[in-house]
Formats: sequence, C-alpha cells, structure tokens
Amino acid sequence: MRRGETAAASVDPAEVARFAAMSAEWWDPWGPMRPLHRMNPVRVAYIADTLKEALAQAAAPADRPLAGLRILDIGCGAGVLSEPLARLGATMTGVDPAAENIEVARRHAQEAGLSIDYRATTAEAMAGDGVTFDAVLAMEVVEHVVDRAGFVATAARLVRPGGLFFAATLNRTLKSWALAIVGAEYVLRWVRPGTHDWRLFVTPQELQADIRAAGLAVFDRTGVVYNPVFDEWRAADDCAVNYMMAAEKAA
Repeated sequence: MRRGETAAASVDPAEVARFAAMSAEWWDPWGPMRPLHRMNPVRVAYIADTLKEALAQAAAPADRPLAGLRILDIGCGAGVLSEPLARLGATMTGVDPAAENIEVARRHAQEAGLSIDYRATTAEAMAGDGVTFDAVLAMEVVEHVVDRAGFVATAARLVRPGGLFFAATLNRTLKSWALAIVGAEYVLRWVRPGTHDWRLFVTPQELQADIRAAGLAVFDRTGVVYNPVFDEWRAADDCAVNYMMAAEKAA
C-alpha cells in the first residue's frame, strides 16, 4: 500500500493511486475533474432536494436547508461535492483512502471558510467505529471499488435507521462505452484515458440488487445527461449512461 492508504476489502490500490496523482488538479474546473465540476450542480440539487423532502427539519433556514443533517461523503476526493453541501448547512464528513486528496480538500475548505471533517480513511474503517449518518453518499465511486456488493453493504451500515443512501455511477451499455469511454476519454479528452473501465460500469438492476441485499429500499432513480449546446448536465429519464439512485434504511 502507498503512504496514506488504508487497507480495506473494497479499495483498489491502483485506482487510489490514479486519483491521488490528480490531487493537485482536482479543483481546476478545466482539468481532469472537469466533468465532475460540470455535473456537480445536478448532483447537489438531487441530493439536497431529496434530503429536504425526506429528512430536513421544517425549521431549517431557507439558505441552509440541510442544517442539522450529518452527511458522509465516501470517496470525497478533494471535496468538490462536500463543499456545496456544507454551504447548504450540512455537517459534512468526507473520507478518501488517498491522503493526497484529503490534504488538498482540507486546504481548500479552510481557504473557503468551511468546517468539514476530512479523513484519510475508508468506509470499512468508519463502519468499524460504529458511527452512523443521516445520509451516506457514494457518488461516482462504485465503479472503482473491488467488491461492489461488499462496499454497498458497508456503506449501508453507516446509514442511521430512517436515513438515506445515495449512489451515482455509469451504466454498462453500448451507449456508455461510446460516450463515456471513446467520447469522453479519447475524443473530447474530458478525462484521462484509462480513468474508467467499462467492464466495471454498473447497471441500475445490479446496483439496486446490491442495495436491496444491504437492507435498504430504493425509492428513486434518475438519469443524468449532457447537453452539448449549453455545455451542461441535467436530470432526465435516460439512464443509459449516467444515473443516480436514492435508498432508505427502515426506521
């Protein structure tokens, strides 16, 4: 294992090293994480709207609708998703097995005046501590782990009774191979070639089965599609390439 990595059943050292090598460029909106930056408004809106409807207290201020909610961001990288959720009032914990990413995340949050609990650790280690959260996020993570079903089961243990689990990933279809691999990596060069392995993409049926086996109930699914005219991502019914899913643990 490399410095800063924590051994865990779901962790792929090669994947951790790949993303750790990009830590200095994580917050560059035109760098290798550009797709995440462009997709982030859709992810934040989906998570926030779902949480507001299901969990947020009615007394929460309008500009901080997630106030009072404890959220865990697994595979947080340098905090691109954790930061906007913290601005909405959530008490954020972000974990990533690459210490390099966590160092960048801490520094960026400090410069932004945000208090986020970033830890260089894994979901397995967190679950071993017996902690739980109102919501657990695994956004663009499940296609990079070794044991997907085991990882989802671990993430589910971190959700408190009545809490929510969110996942976002890439569907394993011919369309996703054409757009996410050939188009995004080799033609448009949005991300570096080799960032994704199409064989590890996950169909909604597979992910839902993993979530159900972990004891959670899926109650929502939405696709995320790219509009090249406006250079933006939006929620849609089409789950052929990117999609997000929300599930609940019984109270």
